[in-house]
Amino acid sequence: MVLAAVGQLCSTGSLAANLTQCKTLVRKAAAAGAKALFLPEAADYIASSPAETISLARSVQDSEFVLGLQKEAQLANLHINVGIHEPASNGRIKNTLVWINEKGDITQRYQKVHLFDVDIKGGPVLKESALALKRQNAQIITYPSAFTVPTGTAHWETLLRARAIETQSYVIAAAQAGPHNEKRRSYGHSMIVNPWGEVVAKLDDEYQEPQIAVADIDLDLLAKVRREMPLLRRTDIYPEV
Repeated sequence: MVLAAVGQLCSTGSLAANLTQCKTLVRKAAAAGAKALFLPEAADYIASSPAETISLARSVQDSEFVLGLQKEAQLANLHINVGIHEPASNGRIKNTLVWINEKGDITQRYQKVHLFDVDIKGGPVLKESALALKRQNAQIITYPSAFTVPTGTAHWETLLRARAIETQSYVIAAAQAGPHNEKRRSYGHSMIVNPWGEVVAKLDDEYQEPQIAVADIDLDLLAKVRREMPLLRRTDIYPEV
């Protein structure tokens, strides 16, 4: 088994202060014996206005936040998964997830597809991305997030446990928590859910300092769940969505 850590912080408009918070989480994760640390969406900053959000975006090559985390990953011999902003060519921003390996190199990146502010009338309702990952034999699915309190209260744990059950995978969901500014507060409750849908590690919503929760990733349990409860699509009867 491998120990994974899920981190929780309260990002503000200061990249330097947010990096300091993340460094604290890196050191806590390393001290706990974790091999990987999962950090929330928008860990680099949460701004107080759209204009500030755009103005603070930096490329990974120029971001003091990303460069600092790469150094911390190397020093701690720890893999880090973190959500950041990047500038886009059209004057907007990208919501990006990067994987930093234990040598401090960015080895994987993902740009968010299901954007929060996209609403297509009559468009698709079902998000098939989690099931697509399972078909690629994913064993862990990560959901770095910054849920608001009303949405988080109603949906957060229910959605995460459902994703774990339907994909029979570990779900690691790092969340922002607490008041970022006068306009915005996040729900918190970072958690790790096993393939049976059980919450095996969880933080609360009371933000005092950066926190981690840890859990063993038991691939034998994952294999057992998939073997004993096979959930297969009958694509011989109906097509893929």
